[in-house]
Amino acid sequence: MAHDVLLKMEGIYKTFPGVKALDNVHLEVKAGTVHALMGENGAGKSTLMKCLFGIYNKDAGHIYLDGKEIDFKSSKEALDNGVAMVHQELNQALKRNVMDNIWLGRYPKIAGLMVNEHKMREDTEAIFKELGINVDVHRIMGDMPVSQRQMVEIAKAVSYHSKVIVFDEPTSSLTEEEVEHLFEIINMLRDRGVGIIYISHKMAEIKRISDEITIMRDGQWVATEPAENLEMNDIIRLMVGRELTNQFPPKDNKVGEITLKVENLTGQYNHLKDVSFEAHKGEILGIAGLDSSGRTETLESIFGIRTRKSGTITLDGKPCLNRNAGESIKNGFALLTEERRATGIFGVLSIKENTVISSLKRHKRFGIYLSEKSQREDTQYYIDAMRTKTPSQETKIRSLSGGNQQKVIIGRWLLTDPEVLLLDEPTRGIDVGAKYEIYQLILDLANKGKTVLMVSSEMPELLGVCDRIIVMSGGRVAGEVDARNTSQEEIMTLAAKYV
Repeated sequence: MAHDVLLKMEGIYKTFPGVKALDNVHLEVKAGTVHALMGENGAGKSTLMKCLFGIYNKDAGHIYLDGKEIDFKSSKEALDNGVAMVHQELNQALKRNVMDNIWLGRYPKIAGLMVNEHKMREDTEAIFKELGINVDVHRIMGDMPVSQRQMVEIAKAVSYHSKVIVFDEPTSSLTEEEVEHLFEIINMLRDRGVGIIYISHKMAEIKRISDEITIMRDGQWVATEPAENLEMNDIIRLMVGRELTNQFPPKDNKVGEITLKVENLTGQYNHLKDVSFEAHKGEILGIAGLDSSGRTETLESIFGIRTRKSGTITLDGKPCLNRNAGESIKNGFALLTEERRATGIFGVLSIKENTVISSLKRHKRFGIYLSEKSQREDTQYYIDAMRTKTPSQETKIRSLSGGNQQKVIIGRWLLTDPEVLLLDEPTRGIDVGAKYEIYQLILDLANKGKTVLMVSSEMPELLGVCDRIIVMSGGRVAGEVDARNTSQEEIMTLAAKYV
């Protein structure tokens, strides 16, 4: 069946100070198809979409929607004209409820004056019913898990009756069950003739859901092919410009004596209950479980940013109270949070400032001033070590791609020289080449005798990187497995134990 071209982008250029982000890029999206957009972090995917969506002004090129040339100057203009975008980094009004977030800026009115709450609720519930989303429309956004907030954002995009919807890493915070639900929604939209642009680093997803694939590298178009013509290895080769033979680095870390003990950890304001486990020197301990199982809460309770009702934490035989982040850092703990934008980066600060902010004592001289030279050296070391794509150390971190932001934050925590590194979804939204680099970094830390606790929603990742995996269910530890001698099925069975 032939599909009409719905969206056409031709000869798109975009330059930022010191970097050519887009260099003569083109993209064609047909009505009623899913078009995957792939590339490493910093390849220009999100920049291209932001040029379409009116967030950035392109320097040159043409964009056509339904054969008519467009040049949106704001995201509101894009939405009003049938182009919607579900962003990877959610930007929502967290103190407002679900309905407010969907209808913000376009509330239905009575006589053009008063907000029609009844209609707003009815319309929201109708959209949720159509999409099979089970969320209370009155619930405050900040009280919801990231996965549910993601579904609300998708419902908002659909509510505009959009011709083109861009999904930027939509499954990065979704469980397997929620991913299946999302694919049902996408297939429904495709059947309606909507053009879907799907950005993801997850190869299996791309192969399953997409009709065509466009690959970008270093701000340039590389290839556009029907999805059925490309194998995973072909996609990786086109993305990174080289063969990538192994998904995970070889494991050569030696697990030593017990160094971290967590006993009877129970949350004051969450459902954690009697969480107990041990972790060894040089060990990578995975934490698996379904959404809301208590994985993130466990890491945050250990780090002292969630209130504990009871429980003890011991490191090398020494009790650690870890009542707040500052105390935890002093005790040798570091936490990489799941929500990069909300709790990871300082968007208005430079890469250098974001890198050194947790290790300023290291750069103090005579207890009086901070050494600029020392800060620059440490920042440059981690830029080089992680191959972070940035014009300079002074670049604002918010202008980097999500994956490059993640690299900066990891560098920040490594500078504190922690004994225990708590990683919450460390490779979320990161491309296959950069993932390998981060896995290698985690292994290097284990080889140096550090203890690593790692939460991940990606089962193959836990099995490929970790030594042991504890499985959470309903706020409790449901079991423990050896990563070399287990299966995804065994882990999923344990994950459902207390649900």
